[in-house]
Amino acid sequence: MGNCCEHFRNFFCGNKNTNVRVSLPAVCFVWQIAMIVLFGVFIRYDEESDSHWSEVKKHHNISSDIENDFYYRYPSFQDVHVMIFVGFGFLMTFLKRYSFGGVGFNFLIASFGLQWALLMQGWFHTLDHSTGKIYIGVESLINADFCCAGCLIAYGALLGKVSPVQLMVVTLFGITLFAVEEFIILSLLHCRDAGGSMVIHAFGGYYGLAISWVLYRPNLHQSRRLNGSVYHSDVFAMIGTLFLWMFWPSFNSAITDHGDGQHRAAINTYLALASSVLTTVAISSMSQKKGKLDMVHIQNATLAGGVAMGTAAEFMITPYGSLIVGFCCGIISTFGYLFVSPFLEKYLKLQDTCGIHNLHAMPGMLGGFIGAIVAASATEEVYSKEGLISTFDFEGKFENRTVGTQGGYQAAGTCVSIAFGLVGGAIVGLILRLPLWGGPADDNCFDDEVYWEVPEEEESIPPILEYNNHMIHKHPDISESNFSVDQN
Repeated sequence: MGNCCEHFRNFFCGNKNTNVRVSLPAVCFVWQIAMIVLFGVFIRYDEESDSHWSEVKKHHNISSDIENDFYYRYPSFQDVHVMIFVGFGFLMTFLKRYSFGGVGFNFLIASFGLQWALLMQGWFHTLDHSTGKIYIGVESLINADFCCAGCLIAYGALLGKVSPVQLMVVTLFGITLFAVEEFIILSLLHCRDAGGSMVIHAFGGYYGLAISWVLYRPNLHQSRRLNGSVYHSDVFAMIGTLFLWMFWPSFNSAITDHGDGQHRAAINTYLALASSVLTTVAISSMSQKKGKLDMVHIQNATLAGGVAMGTAAEFMITPYGSLIVGFCCGIISTFGYLFVSPFLEKYLKLQDTCGIHNLHAMPGMLGGFIGAIVAASATEEVYSKEGLISTFDFEGKFENRTVGTQGGYQAAGTCVSIAFGLVGGAIVGLILRLPLWGGPADDNCFDDEVYWEVPEEEESIPPILEYNNHMIHKHPDISESNFSVDQN
């Protein structure tokens, strides 16, 4: 029995082999070929992107191409797309020796994830059962980016501790779980979650945390020297923060109904973000004896207002209500970095590289419950009868649902997202413990050299006058003394 346990322990905890020369190309080629085949079988253009659009215009008495949904949604799609590839990517470049991995693996996850998301979300939401096809348009692209966001959030907890092959596995299962929980929350429970506090942030946060908990490394201190930032890496990460902060109103309003709902979602998010900056700066300064600011807080907690406003963004939460949400979440998120993260690592053995618990999981959960409270307190006086129907989509089989019932379902949806994240993450974590994914050793984490060709830090530079002298080879007859006065 002892020998069996020893073999089992060695199987899961033996020496790490980080050579992914076979596994990474195999996964990328096979899965991309699978995407091509599945797209060929299932994916088609929708009526607004198909060449039969002119016939559709005639049939629906549409007079102008401007009525095509592309012209309404594409600006928001571009904003969300920048957030996914630039915002999330650069936010993860804060580690001193893991910038290639932060932005490069973010690129890999999103590029595979958006393809798999179009299929998974299509099968659950837009599959035409009469033809067996999924019809995609610009709104499908936005939803696919949202789906990728959940996996990128999870990556934040695993940053520097997993291989690119493991990240592909995380993405494959993460997109699948996301599509299922999204279908349950938005379709079966009929929750409203325009900016994804529940569906994206709470799920993605707890999914990543559960995986990280299962993959706990007791000897991670061996890489402690690299688990930190330097001046220029924090500047690059701040670029990611600013992109996310500027475009978050588009993120929360991208798929809301045209008109007042979309307009209101952008305003509410804008105000919540602004408020969270001030409280983050205040708490960060208060936490230090001399009042100095911590760049970790500024890079992350300043975004918490946008996360928490996701569910209630299109509701009549009022402008001052948005400021209150941002005010509170800036404080809560900063306190999370100061006290909660150290507690989780020390007592719950939870190693969260980017602190996604404080930026996504906790604000996402709070945002879901804020949305439930705001929905339950909605009145016809505030919204108007038509406004209530439009905002909460009280139509069809949901036309008799009351706002109190809606609030209850909103709270239930938040619990579903957390459960899917925790249970799904734990299962995926167990899969990733198999010693065949090429994960780094405990003393080799947070280092780009494990999976990337890294150039030398510095090059030797010739003397400045010789290096910058553009004339030296053009006029060989000019005396050398003209250019060498200061070189000695």
